[in-house]
Amino acid sequence: MNVAEGLKGFWAQSQRVLAVTHKPRGQEYRQMALTTAIGIAIIGTIGFVINLLFHVLRS
Repeated sequence: MNVAEGLKGFWAQSQRVLAVTHKPRGQEYRQMALTTAIGIAIIGTIGFVINLLFHVLRS
């Protein structure tokens, strides 16, 4: 497969993906934002606890 055929295939796949996507509605957007915020809070809390443990164990 040469470069031109690869680019044609990529373009065709990209058009297919764009054809089925849509702009999220307000409720979908809020749900994604809430899910992301909860995930960031959980990861931050885990990182803080690990950092705190290392700090306490090091002293």
